[in-house]
Amino acid sequence: MPNIGSFHPIVVHFAIALLVAGVVLRWISLTRKLPFTSPAAVLLIVAGTLAAVVAVKSGDDAHGPVERIPGVRDVVHEHEEHGERARNVFLAVAALEVAGLVLTRRKVKRAGLVLVASAVVGAVGLFFLYEAAEHGGELVYSYAGGVGTRTGEAEDVGRLLLAGLYHQARVDREQGRADEAARLCALAAERFPDDPAVQVLYADSLLNDTRDGAAALDLLRRLERPKGGSAELRYGMVTAEALKATGDVEAGRRELEKLREAFPESGMLREALERF
Repeated sequence: MPNIGSFHPIVVHFAIALLVAGVVLRWISLTRKLPFTSPAAVLLIVAGTLAAVVAVKSGDDAHGPVERIPGVRDVVHEHEEHGERARNVFLAVAALEVAGLVLTRRKVKRAGLVLVASAVVGAVGLFFLYEAAEHGGELVYSYAGGVGTRTGEAEDVGRLLLAGLYHQARVDREQGRADEAARLCALAAERFPDDPAVQVLYADSLLNDTRDGAAALDLLRRLERPKGGSAELRYGMVTAEALKATGDVEAGRRELEKLREAFPESGMLREALERF
């Protein structure tokens, strides 16, 4: 089998959607009020089970780089176990669905009982499916599992590093550790010297974390001024604050007035002008 780890984020969402819809339709079909729901349930559950089989295989192929992250191995294994349980349960559900379809077409009296069993076992399967999805979300959003590492490309890993530095600096700042925030922003500026947005972030840190307005202004003046969009707005606002911090309040106000001509609807800009 080829390595299909890169398809895991796509396939797993198909499996979840198809299986949830299939089980819900199977329960509705037991009321016998909507005849179309029974064959639709068979189709969705069988298709969803096939997707679940592929999702488990792709997850196994993708877990290597993720579980090597310190502290993530146990979370990865727990996610895999729930995924395998969900797949196994739905293999049984799919078998019940196929059996029920065959018995219904042969007009066997006990066909209805098989479909009831499918609905009950399917509900159990949804529990394991939810647990697998919940642990998968935790792995991605709380442990950055796969974020920036799935492709193995240096640029993706670099963006992961930058995001980590930015968010940790924000947390440090909120918790009163301005020196730590400044150190992380300086590291980001060192690692990404050609990224203007990172350099503006560092200038803002110099201004607010280390209270060195002169250094912030010197850095900003060495950068090429962005043209248009949020980059220009951010650059201009930090420049205005740096000018104010160095005592040139009027120059800072002129900077903001210049920005207001380009961004008349900006609420942040209006608030900044009110502070001057």
